Amino acid sequence: MHTKQLLQTWRWFGPSDPVSLRDIKQAGVQGIVTALHHIPHGEVWTKEDIRKRQDELKAGDFEWSVVESLTVHENIKTRNGNYAELIEKYKQSLANLASCGVKIVTYNFMPVNDWTRTDINYTMRDGSKALYFNWSDLALFDIYILQRKDAEKTYPAAIIEKAVQKNKSYSSAEKENLVNTILFGIPGEERRTTEGMKKELEKYKDIDRAALKSNLAYFLQQVAPAAAELGIQLAIHPDDPPFDILGLPRIVCSQKDLQDIVSYSEAPSNGICFCTGSLGANPANDLPAMIKELGARIHFAHLRNTIRDDEGNFYEADHLDGDTDMYAVMKALLTIQQQAAHPIPFRPDHGHQMLDDMDKITNPGYSAIGRLRGLAELRGLELGISKGVHFN
Repeated sequence: MHTKQLLQTWRWFGPSDPVSLRDIKQAGVQGIVTALHHIPHGEVWTKEDIRKRQDELKAGDFEWSVVESLTVHENIKTRNGNYAELIEKYKQSLANLASCGVKIVTYNFMPVNDWTRTDINYTMRDGSKALYFNWSDLALFDIYILQRKDAEKTYPAAIIEKAVQKNKSYSSAEKENLVNTILFGIPGEERRTTEGMKKELEKYKDIDRAALKSNLAYFLQQVAPAAAELGIQLAIHPDDPPFDILGLPRIVCSQKDLQDIVSYSEAPSNGICFCTGSLGANPANDLPAMIKELGARIHFAHLRNTIRDDEGNFYEADHLDGDTDMYAVMKALLTIQQQAAHPIPFRPDHGHQMLDDMDKITNPGYSAIGRLRGLAELRGLELGISKGVHFN
């Protein structure tokens, strides 16, 4: 019996992406993951804007396979202000995407800050550059630069002591680089400032994990049934990193969190973007077991690897070399794929800056050659498993 394969995709940030569609074509992927980053959060994605992006992709001989991301406005996350109007706009964007044939939509529910790293140029043993997260660097930023009230109460004593020493030893340039890294955000979107972050954090002063989960449940109860009617699959991205940071609750971090999210709406549209990098940074997560548990609720996958230390700091390793057993992950995903009606898309998530890309301007984690290496390794792993394993 022929083994059904996953759909190989590649993230593209639009016409301003340093990696062109011509470059991507040579990677041999089958689809593109992209978004309309120039549209402000909360505004409707019009059919005209969607079709313009589709035309750009078609010129490169690609289809728009997955949206990443249709951003959820902060007022929806806090269920405050004009949140009801914003939910209706979100549903309209989904309807417009569906009318244009784009049927998988990724989003996240991370409050204030999206993905967070403290170093985007961490030097690997082979000289390539990786993304890195360090708790004492975050504590330095939080306590001494952001000066969040009672920030020191949220860190262990050992981390605070390291932050104290780093605050003394880091130069002004090093501290400025740390700020720029933590506030980097998504390429193509407006950069956040420390003052802007303080104002956003204030909105969450009375929102704990339970309240944020309640707000996510409300959002899904409003949106998931509408998405199901449109034939759209929603895929929530896990929190990155999968821990509370900057005094903010993170609610998409563990198997229990994902099970809760699935329970918020029975609509088949309500699903998961299974990111092995985000979830793998939490040592409590058994990723193959989580994939088996979620089954058909996995609508999209990000495949990358991390290596953690005893403090919980982590860097992004080679795709097949880290704390996550990528063989077991790929096998579990392929097992689900055999029962799925359509190919489950995955993309090689992030990659090291290496070789010729070392001398180029690239989006952190999204240089071409590092992802190409990751894709080649994952493609070979998938083929090897497909040839060697009998799926019922």
